[in-house]
Amino acid sequence: MLKFTCNRQSFYTAITHVAKGVSQKSTIPALERLKLRLDHDNLELTGYDLEFGIQRSIDVESDDVGEFVILPRLLSEAVRRFSGDTVTMEVDDNYLVRLFSEETQFQISAMSAEEYPTLPSLDLNAGMQIEQPVLSSMIRQTSYAASVSEAKPVLTGELFEVTSDSLCVAAIDGYRLAVRQEPISSAEAYRFVVPKRTLLEVANMLRDEADELCTISADRRYVVFEFNGYTVFSRLLEGEFHNYRSSIPTAFETEITMDTSELTRCLERCSLLISGKYNAPVRCKFSGGFLEVWCKTGIGEIHDRIPAQISGPDVTIGFDNRFLLEAVRAADCDQIRIQLTGGNRVAKLVPPQGESFIFLLMPIQLRQ
Repeated sequence: MLKFTCNRQSFYTAITHVAKGVSQKSTIPALERLKLRLDHDNLELTGYDLEFGIQRSIDVESDDVGEFVILPRLLSEAVRRFSGDTVTMEVDDNYLVRLFSEETQFQISAMSAEEYPTLPSLDLNAGMQIEQPVLSSMIRQTSYAASVSEAKPVLTGELFEVTSDSLCVAAIDGYRLAVRQEPISSAEAYRFVVPKRTLLEVANMLRDEADELCTISADRRYVVFEFNGYTVFSRLLEGEFHNYRSSIPTAFETEITMDTSELTRCLERCSLLISGKYNAPVRCKFSGGFLEVWCKTGIGEIHDRIPAQISGPDVTIGFDNRFLLEAVRAADCDQIRIQLTGGNRVAKLVPPQGESFIFLLMPIQLRQ
């Protein structure tokens, strides 16, 4: 018999986050369940699918030691709906689970943890620390450009390049590139490619407080993110990441500065006419202090015009509306600069000052 009592909200929060690591479908039934390991006053929760995992320990009141696996959805929904501040769990020798909270009693089944795989053995580097809101912003500003094609699996993730004084995160899919750089301090230089799924889960768990840090460590096969009591670990992607730096233009002929929200709304209006069946590029003409946009599909046609600060020759260029809209949304600043060299060369999007982020977007050939 195992028995423990803990804070209900802390238990529910831990279950909810750790369950993201549980396998949705596996030939090993134990991996479709949450592993709970009780060691007196410490309860460790683990979700793992052989590629990605999350761990969290919470304080409990108990004199027992043992472990078992349980379906996370039913457990989390039961704990969420309890009304008391604490919850008590009992697990008998047949893995019958009883939950108690105030006047509520709930009974579900668990399983032995005997078939649960051993977690990977890690030989991590010293790691680096970064503010959680900064890391969250870096992930959200670049993840949109990661490839969805499995033709080159390494490009479905994001490259982390760590030097002694900076962290650079890059994603590329052959049509667009997103790069974000931030100053950090690291004892050593290293690079690795993290699956996009891992990064999005991490971003969703990070806090907004600037004084909250995340530690990132890696070895040849795995990366580990440690923050807020959670340990998120993931197998790295193998393969040679594209030499993206050689793709970034160092010069331009025309530079346009625009209000980001105005450009976003313009592109959102264009998207009303574009779907999988009805697709066409948006024609963008930068001239005379305005961006003139035109798009026509089988659904309809749009002409739009918004102000723009233009320096250099007029340019007419075509873009995939969704690709351009995703880049503009990711900018996360009041204004954005667009740097062009004619209508057939890659477009470069950067913030109003500096190049803390760089977004590249390939143009689409327009019919005359």
